[in-house]
Amino acid sequence: MLICVFVFRGTNFITIFKRSLLALIAASCLSLSVVPQTQKPLGIRPDPPEGKGIVALKAARLIDGTGAPAITNAIVIVTDNKITAVGDARSVRVPAGAKVLDLGDATLLPGFIDAHTHLVGRVLGDPEGDMAVARDYESFAAIISVMHARDTLMAGFTSVRHVGAAGRFDDMALRKAINEGWITGPRMESAGHAIGITGGHCDENGFRPGLIQLGPIDGVANGPEEIRAAGRYQIKYGADVIKTCATGGVLSEGDAVGATQYSFEELKALVDEANKLERKVAAHAHGTEGIKLAVRAGVSSIEHGSFLDEEGARMMKERGTFLVPTLMAAEAVERAAKTGVLKGLRAEKALAAAAAVRHSIKLAVENKLQIALGTDAGVIPHGTNAREFFLLVDWGGMTNMEAIQAGTLNGAKLLGWDKNLGSLSVGKWADIVAVSGDPLKDIHAMERPVFVMKHGVVYRKD
Repeated sequence: MLICVFVFRGTNFITIFKRSLLALIAASCLSLSVVPQTQKPLGIRPDPPEGKGIVALKAARLIDGTGAPAITNAIVIVTDNKITAVGDARSVRVPAGAKVLDLGDATLLPGFIDAHTHLVGRVLGDPEGDMAVARDYESFAAIISVMHARDTLMAGFTSVRHVGAAGRFDDMALRKAINEGWITGPRMESAGHAIGITGGHCDENGFRPGLIQLGPIDGVANGPEEIRAAGRYQIKYGADVIKTCATGGVLSEGDAVGATQYSFEELKALVDEANKLERKVAAHAHGTEGIKLAVRAGVSSIEHGSFLDEEGARMMKERGTFLVPTLMAAEAVERAAKTGVLKGLRAEKALAAAAAVRHSIKLAVENKLQIALGTDAGVIPHGTNAREFFLLVDWGGMTNMEAIQAGTLNGAKLLGWDKNLGSLSVGKWADIVAVSGDPLKDIHAMERPVFVMKHGVVYRKD
C-alpha cells in the first residue's frame, strides 16, 4: 500500500499552497493506494489497467442488473478481468488461493453507466465558464478532465458516454490516457464534437464576429453535405458515437430551448452517414417537434426530451428509441436560475425545461420507453452522478429496481456494450461496484459506494 505523508513545520508552508491543491494531492495518493502499481522507469508506458489473479467478493446481497431478485449472502468470483462465478454462499465455491474481500453489509452491483457526460471542460457555476472558449489555454480543458474522470470512477461509474467536448478532440485524448493506464477514469465512449447548425446549441455564441469561427471539423455544419462531412471528421478522429443538436438548449446563447434546428433531411443525412460507418446517433432534443424529427430520422437516443408528448412517446416506443432524461441537469439549471447563476434568457429557458421534464419523465415511464441513466455531468458536479438514480424514482415513478437497470444494463445496451457489461453475469468484464446498505429499500444507497472495480482492478475499497 502506498502511503503519502505530509510534514508541516511552521505556518509559512501553508501560505504557499492552497488547501484545494493539498486536498487534490492527498486524494491522488489515496486513489493510488488500492490500484496495483508496476514500478517502471519514469516515462515508460504503464501496463494496461487489467486485473490479474483470482478475487472472491463477498457481500450481504447482490443485484445483478437484469431485474432478477436480489441474492443474499452473495459471492462473485473474478478471474483476471472477467466474472467467472456468481451466486450465494451455498452455490459458489471460493477457489483455493483466491484473495477474499468481504464487504459486509453491502450490495454488489454492476458498474454504473452514465450515458450523457461532459468530462472535458469547466462545470456549470464556474465564474470563468462563459469565457473559457476564448480565454482558456487549448489544453486546459483536457487537464482538468483528469480530475473529473477520477471523481466519476470513484462514484461507481465505470463506464460513460461522452457526448461533446470543450476542446478539440480532448475526449479522445482522455479516453486514450485512461485505456493505456496513464490516469484513472471510467471506460469511455466518445463523440468528439457535437454537430449542429451555425448559431445553434452546438455552436459558440455571444462573441464578436470572427472571434470564434467554427466549421464542420468542429461540428458546426449546415445542409446535408456539410453535415455528412462533419460526421466523417468526428469518426476520422476517433468518435465512437455521433452527437447532434436537434433543438435549442438551455445554456446556449440566443436560441429558444424547444426550437428545431436541423430539418428532417439534415438529420436523416447525419443518421444515414453515421449508420453506414457503424455509429449510433444521440440527439440533444428538448422541444416536442425536434424530438419527433430526430426519432423519425432514426437516432438511437433522445437526450433530455424535456417537452416530450404522447405522440412522441408512442413514436419512441415503436422504434425502440432510448430516452436519456438527464434529470440532475434539469434540477441543477433550475437551481442556478433561482439563485441568479443563470440570468435573462438562459434563466427563463432553465425554468421552463425543468418544469416540463417532471412531466415528460413520468410520461416516458408510463409508456415503458427504454430509459438509460444520464446526468449531463459538467452541468452537475462530477462524482455526484448517482443522485440520478433517486430522481428517476422520485420524479419518474420508477421502482428502485427499474432505476438500477437504467444505470446498468440499459446503459450498456444503448452504448452497444451489453455483451461485456451491464450485468453481473459469468463471462462479462469485472466491472463491479458495492454500495453501503440495500438500494432496493433506500435508493440513496446508490450514492454511497464503498468498493469500485473496473476490468478486474480495484480502484476503491473503503
